[in-house]
Amino acid sequence: MAFQATITGKNQITIPAAIVRKLELKPGMQLEFEVGKERTLIVRPMLTRAERVKQLEGKWAHLFPPGSDPIGDLIREREREDEEID
Repeated sequence: MAFQATITGKNQITIPAAIVRKLELKPGMQLEFEVGKERTLIVRPMLTRAERVKQLEGKWAHLFPPGSDPIGDLIREREREDEEID
């Protein structure tokens, strides 16, 4: 299904409501734009850091023992390193 939008004088567009609902877009989300072949435009919603971490945790969970917190361990390690520098 194709949708249309008009570019304003400030180079802005309004995303059609059907697309917003389908992609579950929320105010403040960032979008990534890519120019494809033959002048096509590819737009992807960007994941927040928390969403990316959640995806990575699920993807690599089989590598860590149950109850481990590799992200938390990394954060604590970086904090210790920062304290040693100060």
